[in-house]
Amino acid sequence: MISSLKATDQQFLNNLNRIATRMNRAQRQISTGVKLSGVADDPDQVSTLLNARASLSSAEQTQANLGRVKAEVDAGEQGMQSAEQLFERIRTLGAQGVTGTQTASTRQAVAEEIGSVMEQLVALTGTQVEGRYIFSGDTDRQAPYTLDFSQATPLSAYLGSASTRQVQHPNGTTFQVGHTAQEIYDSPVAGQNVFAGVLALRTALLANDEPAARVALDNLSPLGDHLNSELAFYGTAQNKIQAATDFGQNLQLQLKTQISDLSDADLTEAILELNQGQTQQQAALTSRAQMPRQTLFDYIG
Repeated sequence: MISSLKATDQQFLNNLNRIATRMNRAQRQISTGVKLSGVADDPDQVSTLLNARASLSSAEQTQANLGRVKAEVDAGEQGMQSAEQLFERIRTLGAQGVTGTQTASTRQAVAEEIGSVMEQLVALTGTQVEGRYIFSGDTDRQAPYTLDFSQATPLSAYLGSASTRQVQHPNGTTFQVGHTAQEIYDSPVAGQNVFAGVLALRTALLANDEPAARVALDNLSPLGDHLNSELAFYGTAQNKIQAATDFGQNLQLQLKTQISDLSDADLTEAILELNQGQTQQQAALTSRAQMPRQTLFDYIG
């Protein structure tokens, strides 16, 4: 025999189920502190929440990358400051070497000191951060230059590669943060080859060739301007990284706030809903218990 519930009985059970569902949801929010724990909780908001979490993960990775790049750019800027100081020392030595009171032996001593300073310049090109030669371009596992004055050609060819590396800004754009040692010290562009200028001065002094030394010294002036522009490049890169870092921190804060608004439970509201559900459930059960129960015998006179 198949039986079915009356419409009023079915409606009563449906109402109890709805109350129980709200109570369970409120209880879960109170115990976990989470408003959205599954698609069923709020299908329309789940997609937005997942996108916000993905964006936050990407922003955090970008921020970590900026931190590593900052160390490289800071090292590059410090290297350029040191390079300017060494270059000024070379110019001072060169000025001493071209005075008419110098002899062949004293000019040789000046040339040797210039060579020593150039060794320090070349050493700067081998600056490393976390094992990466920051002035070697994309080929960053070896120093960009070697220098050996016992050789006929003391300075090696550039051992690195071009720098195509771009750093991502949290807003999605990219920017360059580094130049190669070749661009800085060994450029084929006229007035930008620092190494060639220093070697020319050293060679002229070793040969006790005062006129050639004077020409070489004069040629150092635009090279100093070039080094100044490279220092300015790294200063600008530092500013860009700082601005990107600040932007990224604000972006992460916004995303975390959005995620919190979407997923975190309002405990006050959840407790209120649980209490209301308990009250409604008790009222429904009490009301149902007070309804008269009639059987077939009640209709038999």
